[in-house]
Amino acid sequence: MKQYATFAGGCFWCMVKPFDKYDGVHLVVSGYTGGDIPNPSYELVCSETTGHREAVQIEFDDEVISYHELLNIFWRQIDPTDSGGQFFDRGESYQTAIFYHSAKQQHEAEQSKHELEHSGKFSKSIATEILPAKPFYLAEEGHQDYYKKNPGHYKRYSVGSGRERFKSENWSE
Repeated sequence: MKQYATFAGGCFWCMVKPFDKYDGVHLVVSGYTGGDIPNPSYELVCSETTGHREAVQIEFDDEVISYHELLNIFWRQIDPTDSGGQFFDRGESYQTAIFYHSAKQQHEAEQSKHELEHSGKFSKSIATEILPAKPFYLAEEGHQDYYKKNPGHYKRYSVGSGRERFKSENWSE
């Protein structure tokens, strides 16, 4: 059955590729959510005046890939202890969050966060918020599938921001 998952994990460019490769994931789009101004632009969101965060919205088939699996993928893309943004991207628009679309998703997200908090993996508290889904606005076309359209820049950004090093040091099995 078709479902949606919405995650804010810092720069949305780095949040599409990790989900794009899984069976059962039909679509991953970059956009803005969490704020109160309709149809915000990238420039407006970056001004830190709208309450929006850069996020991805995932359309998935829960008979092929579960929401729990998507949560596990999400956690492994971010520093969940950073309340001020992600890596060198700072500010509200880069803060992490899980936006739930149902009571079941809320429960699974809270349980997942609780398990991570008590896993001993991090010495600091988990800062990622769990919030009700708000309207999701697609980002401009240039931000969609950025890793495919601009692979060289995407790789330099992902490495240069510190995201890849953090993932390697903290999430490798």
